[in-house]
Amino acid sequence: MKKYMEAIQAIQAFQEKKKNRGRLLINCPDQPGIVASVSQFLLEHRANIIESSQYSLDPEGGDFFIRIEFECPELKTSFPQLKQQFESIADTFNMDWKMTYVPNVKKTAILVSKEQHCLLELLWEWQSGDLMTDIALVISNHEDTKEVVESLQIPFYYLPASKENRAEVEAKQLQLLKEYDIDVIVLARYMQILTPHFVAAHPNRIINIHHSFLPAFVGARPYERAYERGVKLIGATSHFVTNDLDEGPIIEQDIMRVDHRNSVDELKKIGRSIERSVLARAVKWHLEDRIIVHQNKTIVF
Repeated sequence: MKKYMEAIQAIQAFQEKKKNRGRLLINCPDQPGIVASVSQFLLEHRANIIESSQYSLDPEGGDFFIRIEFECPELKTSFPQLKQQFESIADTFNMDWKMTYVPNVKKTAILVSKEQHCLLELLWEWQSGDLMTDIALVISNHEDTKEVVESLQIPFYYLPASKENRAEVEAKQLQLLKEYDIDVIVLARYMQILTPHFVAAHPNRIINIHHSFLPAFVGARPYERAYERGVKLIGATSHFVTNDLDEGPIIEQDIMRVDHRNSVDELKKIGRSIERSVLARAVKWHLEDRIIVHQNKTIVF
């Protein structure tokens, strides 16, 4: 209970500190005047730009991307009107855009199987206030993590999954995600393939961790196959889930050097450490609205 209360208090402190903070993500055809128009709009609404990052694929006919974080007096009250009034600028520049009110902490669902290391990393980051989200529930096809999850006052749902009952289980999962009004789904080593129906219901909102440095060693037994090949680098990849297995837009990757002295078990141990940190960073960036998906790539600010 103490750890749960510490996490809740961290969220409440964050919400109070950021009560006038907003974020703006924009993707549009590159052309003169975008930054000036957006900045002028924010100025007219007494907003102060705290952070701004931008990128252009090509100033001559390419796409332009920008993330802006801003402070605005009494933003909680004025936010709906601010979004509505920004639509005229968005239309002018043909923008694909999203404006978020930072204190509206996103709700996260975690799906996990037997291996606990990625789940435990996310729970630790959440308890310490470094992963600013409401972990609304954990769903698993095994009961191994039930005790640790429920000790933190997080609802745990045990839904045994197999090829035979996949449709039934996914229907229950989708219902739970709807009931809890989930914003982000994290596959923390959830060893089941999601159906196209499930993926389509949550586009660019399902984050997976793959235990290899994609695109190498896609599929099962990557560490055994890496050992057989005598690899010198192993790594992990976090990506958004699409219908193409392990081929969704990559968010984050990392590697560590190994050599012929490392056994399969040692490779797995090293790999788990990389997986934990890579997944945590990817989830954190998503929660902070730092990712724009463009085709099958990500722009991460």
